[in-house]
Amino acid sequence: MSQMNPTANGASNPGHRLPQINLIGVSIAIVVALIAASWTDLLTSDRLQTSFFSAEIARRAWEFLKDLLGIGTGVTPAFFKASQWSDKGILAIETLAMSILGIGIAAGVALATFMFGARNIMTGELSPYGSVAWKIVFVLTRAFFTLTRAIPELIWAMIIIFVFSPGILAGGIALGIHNAGVLGKLGSEVVEGLDQRPIRALRSTGAGRVQVLFYTVLPQALPRFVTYLFYRWEVIIRTTIVVGFVAAGGTGIGVPSGHEPLQVHRSGVDLILVPDYRAGGGHRGRIPAPPSRLMRRRFLSG
Repeated sequence: MSQMNPTANGASNPGHRLPQINLIGVSIAIVVALIAASWTDLLTSDRLQTSFFSAEIARRAWEFLKDLLGIGTGVTPAFFKASQWSDKGILAIETLAMSILGIGIAAGVALATFMFGARNIMTGELSPYGSVAWKIVFVLTRAFFTLTRAIPELIWAMIIIFVFSPGILAGGIALGIHNAGVLGKLGSEVVEGLDQRPIRALRSTGAGRVQVLFYTVLPQALPRFVTYLFYRWEVIIRTTIVVGFVAAGGTGIGVPSGHEPLQVHRSGVDLILVPDYRAGGGHRGRIPAPPSRLMRRRFLSG
């Protein structure tokens, strides 16, 4: 009885190895295919009342621009009204105050809980004595992060305004609850991805778990946590506009009225203030960096 040659099927022959799948290439191909399919469906679908690229679309855009500038409306556009700028300026200050309140709540909750959501701290080698109680705390913390960030800020605001009166407080709490889950999840993942060599070195000297946390885990995790913190603050500043739609205060509270029929001319100032309160964010040159970036640099540089 002849023995089977192990190289007959190419299993151990380097020259007959199966080609490895390039996951990045496959992912890019899938994304390109989905984008092409989406645009094909959009341009060929009969659900659109008119063609995506047509004279009708251009006419509507021109009519909107004329109404925005007050051309042919017989009224003065908002650009040239000092009262509009002063009113929107007050709302802009409220927007900034709401964002600070929201990020303050989120940062406080995340700082107090993100350690309890780190797997290596609660259920891994740094877990306190492998207690079942701490594992339950880990599961509950992860569930809290998932629940709070799964519900959008707008839904949180709609719920909270039934408890608090509409205003900055309700909007700040809604933003804080949602972003507490986001920051908590990011912080716990930072701790899970830390370099384990300093931790093992300190453990080898006889240091306890609390000493390891304060002398190796926190010094490594806090700088990255602060970076995420300021990034989320920039996101919150823009999200306050959406939260304002449900009468939670800020610039967004005045945007819907400006989009009512025959009131497009009132939206000019909103279109300047709403897009980005981080003037100059991400740009170089003479445009100043946003406050969050300056504060982050100062914190990280000591």
